[in-house]
Amino acid sequence: MAEGRERKQAIDSWSIRTHAEVMADPIVPRDLDVDFANVPRHWLAGNATATAISNGVNMLFPHGERFFVRSVKYFLDRIEDPELRAQIKGFFGQEGRHAKAHDDFNAILRAQGYEVDRFLDAYKRLTAWIEERSSPELRLATTAAAEHFTAIMAEGAFTRDVLDAAVPEMRQLLAWHAAEEIEHKAVAYDVLQAIDPSYALRLRGLLLATITLGGFWVWGAITLLRQDGRGLRSVLADLRAMRRDDPIIRRVFVRGIREYLRRDFHPSQNRTEALAAAWFAARGMTLPEAA
Repeated sequence: MAEGRERKQAIDSWSIRTHAEVMADPIVPRDLDVDFANVPRHWLAGNATATAISNGVNMLFPHGERFFVRSVKYFLDRIEDPELRAQIKGFFGQEGRHAKAHDDFNAILRAQGYEVDRFLDAYKRLTAWIEERSSPELRLATTAAAEHFTAIMAEGAFTRDVLDAAVPEMRQLLAWHAAEEIEHKAVAYDVLQAIDPSYALRLRGLLLATITLGGFWVWGAITLLRQDGRGLRSVLADLRAMRRDDPIIRRVFVRGIREYLRRDFHPSQNRTEALAAAWFAARGMTLPEAA
């Protein structure tokens, strides 16, 4: 029992220190200047399935990022901590630019011959229906949980070398997006804790984020795969060619849920702040300049 209390106290003090460090880091919106016009249809390792899986979530970002901003902005007037308020404004700037960049890429999908608007319209209608029937607190809790999933995806972008298989334009887009997701990974969660730290609310948000992000991601990927004429057999062949032993369901969702269920969880416990700088430096690349 004493050993358990000591371990919990050590975790709590570690979390406080790392949280303070994260709060001290500025959240810097940056403008991405990339022309997507020459991005090929299968831009990730020339693999139709890998590209469709990535595009399946990329299509969700414009509407999803704007939902995140609305969910946090609703409570801005109730946040008194000046450091958190500054981080919230940086979060708004970053997410707004992510939405615009992915809007631009969705236009390229259309130019490549994909019919994406029926899917996107249905996605917007269904999420609007959910948003209208959810309390502001649940929308915030859903945003906090979804941001944890996107932070794990960003971590994987830098640790699994997946971006090295992407064409340069998409590598720039996704590396920029991933770096900023890591920078603001704790903002929505910290707002949630300031507004309503209820564990039950956190779990309801996790459930809704898991269902909506996972469900729409799969739907989007299938929509694109069908238009590429990829059946089950060809999809399985593509997946074998990718040689990935840690699938997205386990790497993002199972891990994310397991971490989020801890009562003492905080996003800063995943020490990923240095990943982007190391990744960019190793490839002779730099993040875009501050906006």
